[in-house]
Amino acid sequence: MSNITSKETEGVSVVSFNGRIVLGFESAAFRECVKSLLNNGGKRIVLNMSNVTYIDSSGLGMLVGLHVSARSQSAELHLSNLGGKFKDVLQLTRLFTVFNVYSTEVEAIRGFRPAAISA
Repeated sequence: MSNITSKETEGVSVVSFNGRIVLGFESAAFRECVKSLLNNGGKRIVLNMSNVTYIDSSGLGMLVGLHVSARSQSAELHLSNLGGKFKDVLQLTRLFTVFNVYSTEVEAIRGFRPAAISA
């Protein structure tokens, strides 16, 4: 059974990962899933991290690499549903400012839209 699910919502690709993002097959499959979306023209991708139980330095490196790949292809990557420890790690490594981080998947999807102009 796969630890990775992918769906399309409002023109945004949402990728969810279940488990640990550490050096190994699972995180490599996660990276390849996101890279495939980018290579197929995906410009708006949300990584829903609600079921990530642990991330190590190689997992963080993979996320940074995906972020750089997205930027180089004029795409945007948003992170959503980070657990407390995950947020702490991003803040400790100062990566919190690198990523667009949202509390929920819905907020992350809405984050792609231009701000509404009130008349």
